[in-house]
Amino acid sequence: MTPTHTSTPEKPVVLVADPLPAATLAALSAYDVRRCDGGDPAALREAVRDAHALLIRSGTTADADAIAAAPHLKIISRAGVGLDNVDVAAATRAGVLVANAPQSNVLSVAELTVALIISSLRKVYAAGASLRAGRWERSAFKGGELAGRRVGIVGLGNVGRLVARRLAAFDVELYAYDPFVTAEQAQAFGARSVELDELMSACDIVTVHLPKNPATLGLIGERELRLARPTLHLVNTSRGGIVDERALAEALAEGRIAGAALDVFETEPATGSPLLDLDTVTATPHLGASTAEAQDRAGHQAVESVCQALEGRPVPLAMNAGDVAPAAAAVPAMAG
Repeated sequence: MTPTHTSTPEKPVVLVADPLPAATLAALSAYDVRRCDGGDPAALREAVRDAHALLIRSGTTADADAIAAAPHLKIISRAGVGLDNVDVAAATRAGVLVANAPQSNVLSVAELTVALIISSLRKVYAAGASLRAGRWERSAFKGGELAGRRVGIVGLGNVGRLVARRLAAFDVELYAYDPFVTAEQAQAFGARSVELDELMSACDIVTVHLPKNPATLGLIGERELRLARPTLHLVNTSRGGIVDERALAEALAEGRIAGAALDVFETEPATGSPLLDLDTVTATPHLGASTAEAQDRAGHQAVESVCQALEGRPVPLAMNAGDVAPAAAAVPAMAG
């Protein structure tokens, strides 16, 4: 895609490398807004040369090469939560702020989590597939109620807490594992704080809400799944790789656990995952943030961070602001 611009080059350049609606970009009218296909690394490196700000979503990888090609760059702002597609270390070394929209999708993810829990318990996916195949098999899809179940929340952060609040209405018994949350804090959300092994062995439903990092990669693997009850339904709407998919597939195939509901996978797109061949798996294609409301919030928060950086204001959502030199973090606006 050939980069295009909407105003004069005398203004700071904001490069939009992933699709964002015009209404979201309206706040950038004082700047030279250009677009490129961020999925094309060569096109990105060429377009970013003049950029003072880079706006991305998940389709663009802002790697060290792209950052090195952008001598004027002051901020990379991601209209979303995860920063797996940004080389934060390279950006920090270059004095470039990196911002995301950490609160934009938490409600949408929490609601999807509850939907997946109920769908897994009631065998909604398998029953729907059977009906679409021309069969009427009511007796084959006897599910279970959520009320009275023990639900374990792995990660009692922003999403985990919202899930806890919503599950309280279903009269469940909540357990929580989070080494950064005290027993008193967990209790405030109606949950009993326990270690991961106890949670895995006690609960009928385990739902994962953790960031992906070296400490959480493969956190729930073969050993943890062997602790589980045969009634367990495992739900993951956080990041692929936190649950060992090979171990999960084996546990499901052997009937050691009852089901799984997954919105995220180790490799995405996950169209070739063997988990998709199992009737006990309810799967969605990473839809956690895919609501109009979440996308709108993410876009506006990302744009606001760009405006703050280019106008020399603090950028509260910049996760590396403390490591970027003040001169780079406060850029006088050149627009107007």
